[in-house]
Amino acid sequence: MAFQSKDLSVLAYANGFTLWHFTTTDAATDVDTTGYFNGAADMLRVGDMILANTDTDGTPAAGILLVASNAAHVVDVANLTPVGATDSD
Repeated sequence: MAFQSKDLSVLAYANGFTLWHFTTTDAATDVDTTGYFNGAADMLRVGDMILANTDTDGTPAAGILLVASNAAHVVDVANLTPVGATDSD
């Protein structure tokens, strides 16, 4: 599946920094590839962070993506930094 702008929303904005939320059925390994967020290149800035919920229809993962670069409308985010721990109960 490809990036869908309806799944990206602003949580907070201050001092030129935006905190985003993104949800998708795509796996984290797809979401953190160069070019995945190109459809939002005009909104995302280097240093912005995206709280992401990925693979929501499979094995869900949650974490933080950092916008690492955005040049010539090509967006790259750092690999997903997971949030939460394994539930051992």
